[in-house]
Amino acid sequence: MEWSACLDEYEKLVIRMNTPRVVIDNAVCKSATLVKVDSARKHGILLEAVQVLTDLNLCIKKAYISSDGRWFMDVFHVTDQNGNKLTDESVISYIEQVIIKTLESHSSFISNFSLCTNNSAKSNGFNGLTALELTGTDRLGLLSEVFAVLSDLQCDVVESKLWTHNGRIASLIYVKDVDSGSQIEDSQKISKIEGRLRNVLKGDNDIRSAKTTVSMAVTHTERRLHQMMFADRDYERKPINQTSTVSPIVTVQDWAERGYSIVNVQCKDRPKLLFDIVCTLTDMQYVVFHATVDTTGNQAHQEFYIRHTDGTPISSEAERQRVIQCLQAAIERRASEGVRLELCTVDRQGLLSDVTRTFRENGLNVARAEISTTDDMALNIFYVTDAAGNPVDSKTIEEVRERIGLSNLRVKDPPSIYEKDSRDETSTAGVGGAVLLSLGSLVRRNLYNLGLIRSYS
Repeated sequence: MEWSACLDEYEKLVIRMNTPRVVIDNAVCKSATLVKVDSARKHGILLEAVQVLTDLNLCIKKAYISSDGRWFMDVFHVTDQNGNKLTDESVISYIEQVIIKTLESHSSFISNFSLCTNNSAKSNGFNGLTALELTGTDRLGLLSEVFAVLSDLQCDVVESKLWTHNGRIASLIYVKDVDSGSQIEDSQKISKIEGRLRNVLKGDNDIRSAKTTVSMAVTHTERRLHQMMFADRDYERKPINQTSTVSPIVTVQDWAERGYSIVNVQCKDRPKLLFDIVCTLTDMQYVVFHATVDTTGNQAHQEFYIRHTDGTPISSEAERQRVIQCLQAAIERRASEGVRLELCTVDRQGLLSDVTRTFRENGLNVARAEISTTDDMALNIFYVTDAAGNPVDSKTIEEVRERIGLSNLRVKDPPSIYEKDSRDETSTAGVGGAVLLSLGSLVRRNLYNLGLIRSYS
């Protein structure tokens, strides 16, 4: 008991000595703002730092990540969504405060699951709401049926995100009771909500795997969606409608001399890409010891030195393939095909039920959705395809807009994140050689040149 108490006190001393430090520098790089983070190393703390940056809608263009003993040092090259450096001193000060506060709060938790509980609830503003977690088989009109049930049961949808991948759907919906204006506390009503939503998700084809969970706890929405789809094993299912897309290139190698497994990722760059990868590695119980992230044009190249939380590298071919599958799935989940429709209108009871019913009646399937409300306004984004997952013709889109309101529903159709082009063919043609032969040279060179790690020689 005495020895255990000494260890506990030593752990507390280490945490106090290694108070997180954040430095934001605009002088070093012409095209990006540098965010330097130093902190005591704990499993999941890298994810916390990346999560803060992505939640602030910052784009991470480059990153150098290293840990040495009990200490980790990260350098992130970030821009705003328009590709500009951060110049507003109030924004810079706010970023520093948020990162330090987040990392300090993380230091008091030992469990890696603490990242998605109380500390994110306040920042996301979801206190006083009831969280609904839904997973099941995707099908035309499913979201319409879900919102219809919630409207019928007098539940107001405040925030929601929905992802689909490989024929599966995961959604996290935050609701409040229409009458009380706060979270639902009636146990009978909660049971009724669970039962009816579970029946909707089951449909005729998903008797076993459809799941509905009601929770008063608030988590980090996007991390929880990754966890839900991972638990649903979407990565093992046959890809749906990927004839026009190119999957991310993921390779896993051994570096036996140092006891690392090296993960290389090559794909189109996009916002929150690093978060999606680090989130998945963390939840799979891997620790990132060193990493480098680089973007050239619209291509992202990321390399990670990982071990299990027990300090061992990947040990079998089956495990190697599982890591590859899971990372590919994590990258693809956010890369929805389809036309982007943005709904901005005065919020009202049953609005989402009516809008998604119009989608269903016109043969539109919602591949991804982001629902939010600000004051009395509904600000919703839908990515829609036809029933088979193909692009929707403009005539159908205009008919839907006329029914919902041309001024309320606008079209914004960005190019597909994984649309195949000549640059893809060039960059992936030699992946079996160029990526495999790198053996982590990029990360070792960059980290050593920056002085973040000692020489490996």
